Amino acid sequence: MTTHKYGSASVPACEISPARKRGRSRCLFCALICLVVPSLAFAKPDGEFAKANQEFAQGHFKEAIAGYQDLVHAGQWNANLFYNLGNAYFRTRDFGHAILNYERALALDNHHPEATANLQIARDEARALELQPTKVERYLRFASINQFTIAAAIALWLGIFGIVVLLFGRRRSAALLFLSISCLVAGAAAVWAIHTLDNGSEGRGLAIVTGNDVQARLATADTANSVLALPPGSEIKILSTRGDWMYAALPNDLRGWIQTRNAEQVRL
Repeated sequence: MTTHKYGSASVPACEISPARKRGRSRCLFCALICLVVPSLAFAKPDGEFAKANQEFAQGHFKEAIAGYQDLVHAGQWNANLFYNLGNAYFRTRDFGHAILNYERALALDNHHPEATANLQIARDEARALELQPTKVERYLRFASINQFTIAAAIALWLGIFGIVVLLFGRRRSAALLFLSISCLVAGAAAVWAIHTLDNGSEGRGLAIVTGNDVQARLATADTANSVLALPPGSEIKILSTRGDWMYAALPNDLRGWIQTRNAEQVRL
């Protein structure tokens, strides 16, 4: 994804309905989250973004969603844009699309604390189901795919450069040979990490259920037996598609078919 920086403008974070608050500690936590206001910056479409922000501030959430979506369709992708879009969907109680956009924000910036916090709140509200990552995936989450890609490129080029110097240089250096091999090994490890994350539970196949009353089924028919009920915002991993249906890995180590209109991939 190409990202764009945004100029100073802000949108309040989401608020949670008092009827849904559980206990004094959670009330305090939600209140703190609501005070967090990220600063957004649009280099080009400042007017469109300012207008969407104004619509949000005035409580016109559907109009704000339309404005943010126009910027998304124009390719003006940024973690804070998706975060604000998620907040706007949350205020309309569309938890599926709220969770989808929080996930998209984190796909661009996995160290986005406001998106992380609001994602968990939205999941609690929707009672969304989550895919469980493997142990290897959990260990590799200290960095994003983009960060591993940069590390792999640097390490591999340094390793190749060192080997070239050794082949064509007059002197042979054991230290340079060791460093070159170490760089190549590090680059290969980074490439393996990219492959593991890209094909893991939060990789390119990750999708979010955006429909209501969605049932994963044993076959591509509405009359087929249900495998699992999927609340809005639930995570699935798309394995293949057939017409208007997608076959997916589901939470609880299950698999089933759901209609493509009921889920959207996190990665655009």
